[in-house]
This record gives sequence, C-alpha cells and structure tokens, in this order.
Amino acid sequence: QVQLVESGGGLVQAGGSLRLSCAVSGRPLSSSKYNMAWFRQAPGKEREFVAAITWSGDSTHYADSVKGRFTIAKDNAKNTVYLQMNSLKPDDTAVYYCAASYSNLQTYVGDYWGQGTQVTVSS
Repeated sequence: QVQLVESGGGLVQAGGSLRLSCAVSGRPLSSSKYNMAWFRQAPGKEREFVAAITWSGDSTHYADSVKGRFTIAKDNAKNTVYLQMNSLKPDDTAVYYCAASYSNLQTYVGDYWGQGTQVTVSS
C-alpha cells in the first residue's frame, strides 16, 4: 500500500512559479519502482495528465500544454516527487494530483492517488 500527500499549492500571479511536492509513504520509491506522475483537474473538466517520471528517474514525459514550463523530478532519499511549475498561466488553475503505478509514461494510469492540492493562477 502506498500513501501520497501533495503540498505546495496556492495562489500565484500569471508568470509566476510554484513547486509542488508529493510525499510518498508505505513503500520507498527506491524499492517499489513505481513510475510517478502528476495530473490535474480544472473545474468542470476531466482529470488530465501533466507529467510522469520513471522509477529510476532516467525518463520523463510531459503533456504538450506544459512542456518547457513544468519539470518533474524525484528524490528517492526523501521519498518525494516534485513538480516545478514556471511561467504559470490562468489555464493552469486546477487541483493537482500525484499518482503512482507501474504504467508506462506515455499511457499512464494511476493506481494510487493523493488527495490533491489547489493551484490558482490569477491574471
């Protein structure tokens, strides 16, 4: 069993930056070999994929809408996954969720989910 807890959300102006964190407990990242991902869900919209990273950290995959602005990373020693978000736009406003699974990055389906953290970008 894996527990995921997101943090770092908040209110930021357009053009600003935020770093989200996802604390993983229950199974260490280094041994579980889960691929990790971030998704988001805006009001009235379906949950959408944002970014994913392999358990080894040697490969990443991004949605076209965030490519070049967002960076996913992880620190196995801290059992934490990060999402660095730069050049934020109002369209990035959503609840952001962390996920864990053995899915490949391009067709990621999460098995475990966090509770989400709200990101609001003002214009």
